[in-house]
Amino acid sequence: MQIFERWFQLRAHGTNIRTEAFAGTTTFLTLSYIFFVQPVILNAAGMDSGAVLVATCLASALGTFSMGMWANYPIALAPGMGHNVFFAYTVCIGMGVPWQTALGATFISAFLFIVLSWFGFRERVINGIPHGLKSAIAVGIGLLIAFVGFQWAGIVVSMPGTLVGLGNLTSSPVVLSLCGFIIMIVMIALRIPGAIIIGILITALLCLAMGLTNYHGIVDTPPSINPTFLQLDLIDPFQRGILTVIFIFFFIDLFDTIGTLVGVTEQAGLLEPDGTLPRARQALLSDALATMGGATAGTSTVTSYIESASGVAAGGRTGLTSVFTAGLMLMTIFFYPLVRMIGEGVTVNDSTVLYPALAPALIIIGILMMRNVKRIEWEEFTEAVPAFLTAVVMPLAFSITEGIAWGFISYALLKLVTGQGRNVHPLLYTFAALFIIRYIWLQA
Repeated sequence: MQIFERWFQLRAHGTNIRTEAFAGTTTFLTLSYIFFVQPVILNAAGMDSGAVLVATCLASALGTFSMGMWANYPIALAPGMGHNVFFAYTVCIGMGVPWQTALGATFISAFLFIVLSWFGFRERVINGIPHGLKSAIAVGIGLLIAFVGFQWAGIVVSMPGTLVGLGNLTSSPVVLSLCGFIIMIVMIALRIPGAIIIGILITALLCLAMGLTNYHGIVDTPPSINPTFLQLDLIDPFQRGILTVIFIFFFIDLFDTIGTLVGVTEQAGLLEPDGTLPRARQALLSDALATMGGATAGTSTVTSYIESASGVAAGGRTGLTSVFTAGLMLMTIFFYPLVRMIGEGVTVNDSTVLYPALAPALIIIGILMMRNVKRIEWEEFTEAVPAFLTAVVMPLAFSITEGIAWGFISYALLKLVTGQGRNVHPLLYTFAALFIIRYIWLQA
């Protein structure tokens, strides 16, 4: 159709409507695991899972549609893994912050993203953080997500004396988790599109067959969004003084978005010869607006998804791919009974709740994020130590904030004592000092 040709320039990009539709479907299948995982993670923070699903679908569709129509990129957006874990487990559970306040902090971080972009602060932050620390942050988040996955699977359990230990591998939920993990890694190794979501569905069917979960149907009217819609608190984040939390939300989203945009557009051949990204502002604003919309509706930070690369591999080259993906995201709202069935935990030992269908997906995501470890200069001690501390403290302290703090502080210290202080951006010293003040204040 001519309207699609004029808007998306399909011929100029060597594609057509059929190819874009197939690519959009591929992208959706590859990232659709988030619609099953997100309600469970945010429910741990006290949020209504049905409302979270609707908010997630709406915010994801908004961001993805905007990315396609405004920036004309085949990139999908959805709540980021790592962002949601930080939101639920670090901020809400670990720090005791109400989820309404956490939503407010998320909204503020996205608003700052937009405002600071006009003053070039975004570029300063990107340039100010060393590449090794950026990679280590991704590795640490991956390890934390994998650790949650091992807990959800029952493979790792609490142990007196050693804190953690190996669970009962003969338990039915654990066996099913291992089966789901094997299914996923085999399909990923065979490069089967949608491997994670297929693994989730197969494992869920096995849980149903073994009587470990209940059947609630497949399609139904969407649940109400009222429990989370417009529930964000924009005042309490400042009253509680959780500016660090706002910074972390902003910081992680910034690097996730930039890394995904560059990686996917490079794969699609959309970067300029000098490496610049056309329509970067439209793409970044689409990301920020989706996060603001998501926080308003009731979900965590929405960001560009690296899984969009699967759609590019399937031939997607324009924003029409994203438009098709956005349409499928909206349709997911009607599959809440299926989401509910898969997200129902299996209670063992009268208290522990396991999620056999979802746990393997978290472990897989952790594995995929470990690829960033190769970008760290392990031979340079002043680079290796901060990177190691960043990556290891996150899962051990169960906090993304603490990992970043230890990495920044150790990096600034080592560079100063080795006479390399002039090579460090002033922003990193500023953040390191703020983290030190924060530790002193917390212990006071």
